[in-house]
Amino acid sequence: MVAAAALIMVAVFAGFVVTQDAIVKPIAFALDFGVLVDALLIRMTFLPAVLLWVGRRGWWLPLSLQKILPNVDIEGRDLPKSAAQPRGTPAAAPQRD
Repeated sequence: MVAAAALIMVAVFAGFVVTQDAIVKPIAFALDFGVLVDALLIRMTFLPAVLLWVGRRGWWLPLSLQKILPNVDIEGRDLPKSAAQPRGTPAAAPQRD
């Protein structure tokens, strides 16, 4: 997703690099270079390496934020068993995590 967005931005800025305006050319080139460095070097190599290095500490959430953020249960694991299974349907085999 990041690479696709970066490629779109680079294509747009590259269109400005080929214009005849002497003021727009260096700005467009700088934006092109900045987006490429950010997308390819920082977000696709450096950031994953740092997250791998710090492990679970990279996903730490402060307790004050954890208290005010809602618990979004997309898969329905926190639902009571009676609400998760409608009447008349056979019980499913237990899922393993």
